Amino acid sequence: MKDWMGKIRTLSIFSFLVMVLTACGKDNLTALVPKGYGAEQSFNVIIISILVMIVVFIVVMAIYIYVVLKFRRKKGQEDQIPVQTEGNKTLEVVWTVIPILLLIIIAVPTIASTYDLADEGEKEDSINVNVKGMQFWWNFEYANEEVQTSQELYIPVDQKVYLNMLSGDVIHAFWVPSISGKMDVSPENENTMYIQAFEEGVYWGKCTEFCGDSHSLMDFKIVVVSQEEYDQWIDGMKNTDPEYTAQSASAQEGQQLFNNNCISCHAIDASATNPVIAPNLADFDNRTMIAGIEHYSKEALVDWIMNPGEIKPGNGMMDAEYLDDEGMSTISEEDVEKIADFLMELKATDEPVDSVKDFREQEGQGN
Repeated sequence: MKDWMGKIRTLSIFSFLVMVLTACGKDNLTALVPKGYGAEQSFNVIIISILVMIVVFIVVMAIYIYVVLKFRRKKGQEDQIPVQTEGNKTLEVVWTVIPILLLIIIAVPTIASTYDLADEGEKEDSINVNVKGMQFWWNFEYANEEVQTSQELYIPVDQKVYLNMLSGDVIHAFWVPSISGKMDVSPENENTMYIQAFEEGVYWGKCTEFCGDSHSLMDFKIVVVSQEEYDQWIDGMKNTDPEYTAQSASAQEGQQLFNNNCISCHAIDASATNPVIAPNLADFDNRTMIAGIEHYSKEALVDWIMNPGEIKPGNGMMDAEYLDDEGMSTISEEDVEKIADFLMELKATDEPVDSVKDFREQEGQGN
């Protein structure tokens, strides 16, 4: 009896934890709250699959209970052998055909969605973005606009955006759960998919192919904005100046330090002609986060520059000349703060778009 009570108690605690944990998460990082066409298609397939499984479970349990009650061993019938159904062609056909039908019910919408999301019929008339996955960050080049940025992909709401994806090193995988499904990002073969968001906002993206020490930290954001905001942002990015001169005295000193230590890898303008070596820093002051994972603040930026390996182990910045053998900055913290002041002056538009403002407020980041 005590064993049974212990098992019941354990099951109760486990059930309670399952209920609590299912409430965890973010609306902009879940496939169960679709905010885009691809995610909606995936959600519909999930619902169909769940309904099929529920029906199967109910039928199997009903048959099980019926058999247990009707054919249980009764007193005086210990030696009685039930009627055998071996070789019953009707039953064989039934339990062969039913699983086939259930598979067809799931397969048809799955295949239809797969081909639908792979359709490139509107590619030439839509926004095209060349996506490049790197350890452990993402680069986005707007092919039609000759503009590139890193870590944050801006798209207009309700518009199809085609993503042409390649890796610059190992295999990655591109996934924005709230907007669309996954796609492998290979160093050899270009894979293409399109995304279409229904609501403005900032949505989390993840790499879902193990790619190294900081695979779980290879986050990015899709910023969905109105068409007007998108046009303004594109115009601003086209006008970012590679010869920008810092305004404040501290930022001017920081710019000199940046030019001496960082400019060989990082660009401060959004020109598509810049080589993809390290994240493009144009419009940095309007980013949602630092390094894709840290709340946007000067303190977080300083911490990242001082010791990037602690925040993202194994990242490409560990080869920077200003870092010592242990991955610590050889530049003083006071000077790193000046570099941060310079970076936080870089902006393509006067202030962040509404989606970024809302995201910062929700995350309690401020500006």
